[in-house]
Amino acid sequence: MFDTVLFAAFPYVAVALAVVGGIVRYFGDRFSFSSQSSQFLENRVLFWGSVSWHYGIIVVLLAHIAALAVSGTWGDLVANPARLYTLEVIGIAFGLAALIGLTALSLRRVLNARVTVVTAKSDWALLAVLLAQVVLGMWVALGYRWGSDWYVHTAAPWVHSLFRLQPDVATVTVLPWVVKAHMLGGFVLLAMFPFTRLVHIVTYPITYLWRPYQVVIWNRRATR
Repeated sequence: MFDTVLFAAFPYVAVALAVVGGIVRYFGDRFSFSSQSSQFLENRVLFWGSVSWHYGIIVVLLAHIAALAVSGTWGDLVANPARLYTLEVIGIAFGLAALIGLTALSLRRVLNARVTVVTAKSDWALLAVLLAQVVLGMWVALGYRWGSDWYVHTAAPWVHSLFRLQPDVATVTVLPWVVKAHMLGGFVLLAMFPFTRLVHIVTYPITYLWRPYQVVIWNRRATR
């Protein structure tokens, strides 16, 4: 019963919150669809943390999505041990980059008083959930190896059943609690989407990965 609530009902609640909350926020306060950058307050740690975090998490997410979207092709891809080992190493490397970047961004908000002042409660909650999710992901990658293979036989059928509106939790409820927590963490983040700065991921154009430095010119007279 408990697993049914978590893996059959909660995903739909999370999606409903994300969609409805996102629409309400967009039409009610569309100018808040921003990453609310604190680059003016501190830039060095932000740059290295942001680059590591964004590139790492984007590659990892794309791999997750690819395995869901074309699970049959993905299964054929990882059927070869050499390709499986290569994908595992690449995934761990980018996961580690994401973890290092997110840790740097979190410490920046803790240790830099100027940045701490502009950090809202929702930011702390989001950072905590993101850190937990990345740590769990690394735990799964290192403790339950070859996830690139068993993922298509466990998580993929479950997510596909959710899309068909016929949730089947049989393939995921037998997994270790660490894996289940990581799966549910994705939907927790989805539910938090409209209430945090996560909304910036749907803004257009998406240029934050390659945009140049911002040039700031203070238009005021120097004090004597």
